[in-house]
Amino acid sequence: MSNKTQEFGASHHLIRYLTLRQIQVFEAVARYSSFTKAAEALHLTQPTVSTQIKSFQESLDVPLYEQIGRNIYLTDVGEEVAYSCRQVIDVLSNLEMKLNDFKGMRKGRLRIAVVTTAKYFLPLALGEFSKNYPDIELSFTVCNRETILSRIEENLDDLYIMGQKPPSSLDAVVIPFAPNPLVFIAHRDHPLVGEKNISLKRIADEPVLMREVGSGIRSAVEERFHNQGLVINERLTLEGTETIKHAVFGGLGISVVPKHSLYIEGVEGPLAILDVEGFPLAKELNIVYPTGKSLSILSTEFLEFLLEKGAEYFQTNNT
Repeated sequence: MSNKTQEFGASHHLIRYLTLRQIQVFEAVARYSSFTKAAEALHLTQPTVSTQIKSFQESLDVPLYEQIGRNIYLTDVGEEVAYSCRQVIDVLSNLEMKLNDFKGMRKGRLRIAVVTTAKYFLPLALGEFSKNYPDIELSFTVCNRETILSRIEENLDDLYIMGQKPPSSLDAVVIPFAPNPLVFIAHRDHPLVGEKNISLKRIADEPVLMREVGSGIRSAVEERFHNQGLVINERLTLEGTETIKHAVFGGLGISVVPKHSLYIEGVEGPLAILDVEGFPLAKELNIVYPTGKSLSILSTEFLEFLLEKGAEYFQTNNT
């Protein structure tokens, strides 16, 4: 056997012994951290998934995961392999979209992950966009900033929408998108409603409902109080803007939410915006994706759609 033939065999071991099905199955197991959920998502039996994963790991000859009870935990190598599997799947998905486009078919997969702030307008934008792509497969994930950053690192989605820009240590493309002012709210019967230019020191005496650790809104509020040398009188920590709004309505305290999240209640609703010094906090939403990521045809078109028309949905929902 020639040296060139030996080199080919060594460098193409994975091509010879791995299958696309194994790559798809392992990516699903890594994404769901579960054989059962991966089987359900791929419409396979759990024994089939287990067999595919066993063959996949034997071909790579490295430990990819640990199983403790029913939970799957990827090893460091497993994380790297899962990332590469997603890249392979993305390339093939993009190819499929190109082929469908040549055939006059408008199909594909679009995966979007957003912070809770964006969940109020993005469904409207997705609904309008999908009118031209009725057969596309949509994935829409809502989570806090910390989870978004993890999803970016793991390359789980096509595009991300978040408030605060990602840290410089995360190599990503950041496109400013729309204003996202943060306001203090209280029950409409609260004594502070109607007062002008309420000092932050006065607000510090009020019980405040805070978002969970990892939330961009929490970080922004904490920074504002810290800069004024004040301590937040935190009464409760709650997940999600809607939970916060219900708690404020229940009289448990005041809180900070995105202004546009109040559009359903309207200006005469049960919640009122407080006139607090330094507020609204001037924040913005950003469209983010990893630097070097090869955007699919569909995600590129959705990005262009958002930049052209998406902010209109956002502005419409501001009160």
